[in-house]
Amino acid sequence: MNLEQARFNMIEQQIRPWDVLDARVLDMLKQVRREQFVPVASKALAFVDTEISLGHGASMWSPKLEARALQALSLKATDSVLEVGSGSGYVTALLAKMARQVTSVEIDAELSAGAARNLATAHIENVTLQVGDGARQWGESEYDAIVLTGSVPMLPEAYKNQLKVGGRLFVVVGDAPAMQAQLITRVTPELFETTTLFETDVAPLKNALQPRRFVF
Repeated sequence: MNLEQARFNMIEQQIRPWDVLDARVLDMLKQVRREQFVPVASKALAFVDTEISLGHGASMWSPKLEARALQALSLKATDSVLEVGSGSGYVTALLAKMARQVTSVEIDAELSAGAARNLATAHIENVTLQVGDGARQWGESEYDAIVLTGSVPMLPEAYKNQLKVGGRLFVVVGDAPAMQAQLITRVTPELFETTTLFETDVAPLKNALQPRRFVF
């Protein structure tokens, strides 16, 4: 495989046509080597428009979803970021390249260890990896940006309240097969603005908060 040609094709044929035009985001996709974060058995899929299984019930997002999320967050070099679901560490790496500091929590210790190895190989050091269940909340700190890499049937209010004023939260909300990618911005301490970006379908976050279901 010609890696650079495959990377070019991924950007030009998948990502740009999906309205990802932010030059900084596109540059990050060239800098961070996606193939280094893909499981060995799936290397041939590194630049394909599909989710990639990581085992343990987790998957890497498709490249265009990763790019759209990054663009929506509009990260600044001074931002602090919380990521719920480290996975292979690829989205973590993209976030870290664009922000000051990333805290990334992963419920599966083996996945977290793999992400740590991948980030070390990529020489990315401004990341704090933590193991635990972040499905409903993680700590008490406030962040400039938060991203949940697994879908949730309903958004835990705690994460909205962990945004700084002006902070942005990217989350996929709903049940398969009809989910919506949303960007939630904290406009004032009391006011939040929700923008629906697009429809998608991604693997759920383990232990996600569930709405009360009607039972016949």
